[in-house]
Amino acid sequence: MQPSRLIFSLVFVCHCFAGFNPVSAADSSPIILAHRGGAHEYEENTMEGFRACYERGIRGFETDIRMTKDGVLVILHDDTLNRTHNASGAIEHKTVAELKDVVTKKGQKLLFLDEFLDYFADKPGVYIELEMKTSNRMLYPDARIAEYCQKLYSAAKARKADGSTYVFSSFDERPMKAIHALDSKAPMSLIASKPCSDEFIARARQLGADRIACKINGTSRKSVEDAHKQGLRVNCWPGRAAADYYLAKGLGVDVHCTDIPTVIQGVKEQLPE
Repeated sequence: MQPSRLIFSLVFVCHCFAGFNPVSAADSSPIILAHRGGAHEYEENTMEGFRACYERGIRGFETDIRMTKDGVLVILHDDTLNRTHNASGAIEHKTVAELKDVVTKKGQKLLFLDEFLDYFADKPGVYIELEMKTSNRMLYPDARIAEYCQKLYSAAKARKADGSTYVFSSFDERPMKAIHALDSKAPMSLIASKPCSDEFIARARQLGADRIACKINGTSRKSVEDAHKQGLRVNCWPGRAAADYYLAKGLGVDVHCTDIPTVIQGVKEQLPE
């Protein structure tokens, strides 16, 4: 190569990589969030799913928190046990004693929050979203919100490992306000079944949330950038195919909530950094 061309090439390379930080580049990929512990790969919200995802290298997890009649926190998505377990009715109408023999359709034990938190207590550097399933006001009248939030906040804070982030999330603004009153710096995510928008960003900021979770379809790169400018981290969902992860990556979101986390982990590992 001629000296003049060599000098030009070196200048060009230095210009392109000025300020380049390999750590920040690696961090630019969205966190893979195992929705209900990988709901399309394992029985949802079971230790089998959470354990398998962690052992596969996934460090992001999403789960759903409810409270029994006698005030114990349990992991369950639906308003009733009917779809996922060998029992019927609402968790909120049952005591712990009534739930001791409840198992999933495939025979796995009903998971309690304490068991979930205990598993991750010695695992630093995980990102967990604890969704507060309080939107049904028949099950969670205003009078129950304070007790629910105090117990959830205290349990999560007591067991959180160093370097981990535990996020309190909900569609319901009531527990968001209660958590914010307990700890104004607690990570909180407002959820909506719609794309990111200016209105949604404003709602989250009014609640004191530092992040949002929105539908991936219809969300634009500009809206994600607007959320970032307002100091919000963005989680896009649902994820049920590799194409959803590529879209999340292209949108520049911070977290991608997916039902197929181990599949997406494999996709992520094949991408160049």
